[in-house]
Amino acid sequence: MPRSRINGNFIDKTSIVANILLQIISTTSGEKRSFTYYRDGMLAQSEGNYVEALQNYYEATRLEIDPYDRSYILYNIGLIHTSNGECTKALEYYFRTLERNPFLPQAFNNMVVICHYRGEQTIVQGDSEIAEAWFDQADEYWKHAITLTPGNYIEAQNWLKITKRFEFE
Repeated sequence: MPRSRINGNFIDKTSIVANILLQIISTTSGEKRSFTYYRDGMLAQSEGNYVEALQNYYEATRLEIDPYDRSYILYNIGLIHTSNGECTKALEYYFRTLERNPFLPQAFNNMVVICHYRGEQTIVQGDSEIAEAWFDQADEYWKHAITLTPGNYIEAQNWLKITKRFEFE
């Protein structure tokens, strides 16, 4: 039984609509299969079953050829690695996401969180020079996110102003 029939949550209900659209809109069988794996990955991820989610996402990336659609699959893989504390892998997937879709501010934001966290960890370890490099990287990613969505990330804008890293008009 497909996952979508097991789980009665919001994702399940939206996947019903998406399945109907897939039947109406002309798509290849590969695109349909990719979507099915992506949907099942989202369902597994929402249930906290990250191993199953990753398996589905990896299969979806194998089948998906559209860069924009691939970007969302890669983004979700990055989210799982972030949740698992695998910061290096998460950053890798966020980079891959942005290569395909440079207009995804949430990928930049998640990269900021990782870089800022690593900067704070490095301060605790006593290396303020490396910490500053992590913070510099975080502020670059924040600038990208803020540029894409100027009304969002108010805390980031405040941090950038307080630390005199960036002045807003």
